[in-house]
Amino acid sequence: MGVSLFLHQKVALVTGGSRGIGAEIVRIFTEAGAQVAFNYRQTRDRAEALVAECGGPARCLAIEQELSTPSDGRALVSTAVKAFGRLDILVVNHGVWPAEDAPIAEMREEQWRNTLAVNLDSVFGLVQAAVGQMERQGPAVQPGDSGHIVLISSTAGQRGEAFHTDYAVTKGALISLTKSLSSELAPRGIRVNCVAPGWVTTEMSAPALKDPELGPKIAAGIPVGRPGTPREIAGPVLFLCTPLAGFISGEVVNVNGGAVLVG
Repeated sequence: MGVSLFLHQKVALVTGGSRGIGAEIVRIFTEAGAQVAFNYRQTRDRAEALVAECGGPARCLAIEQELSTPSDGRALVSTAVKAFGRLDILVVNHGVWPAEDAPIAEMREEQWRNTLAVNLDSVFGLVQAAVGQMERQGPAVQPGDSGHIVLISSTAGQRGEAFHTDYAVTKGALISLTKSLSSELAPRGIRVNCVAPGWVTTEMSAPALKDPELGPKIAAGIPVGRPGTPREIAGPVLFLCTPLAGFISGEVVNVNGGAVLVG
């Protein structure tokens, strides 16, 4: 019969789900049987198209929600729970990456504050509200499985990224948050893990990957010889939220074609 990765009777919330890696996570989660809510900021048409692709509002819900404060995060969780009645999985995928190089001596305080607000402050509210909901409702299916949280970090969070210190700081913080939350929440049935992608072909990375000078340099630093695809990130995220990963907690899953080992 084979082995299946299933999320039947589970409700998931994916942040930044209207495009790129987030959209692929929404797709694969609905394919696995979950009901999925995701947020977007400006791409309403794209979000609505993804909802239709994934089975309509009974299976998939797009929520227009800014994420730059803890209260924004709490509000998003509340809206998702009101729509589907519970929350079993939180995938924190959203984030900003200012594309222009900014040497630390020249980086504007406004950029620093905005990156930390979106990439960290909102995460505090999301996790706080999600954990509260998971603990109140109890397991959906298996005893001892009260919920899953997956934080999306980056190779930049492990080896740093020159001229993008603000981004690297936030992604490193998510790795630390993963370990702290795991120590606190695993005994209470909530598994917290992290997926750290390398270069992936998305709209956000397109300017760098398509640059005639920078693109080949990026590919040369990836042992498998190419950037990843959003599907190749979504697959490990799905696995971490299934019963097959029930003994994994506090881990950082590197999905980068081997790039961290040679960086």
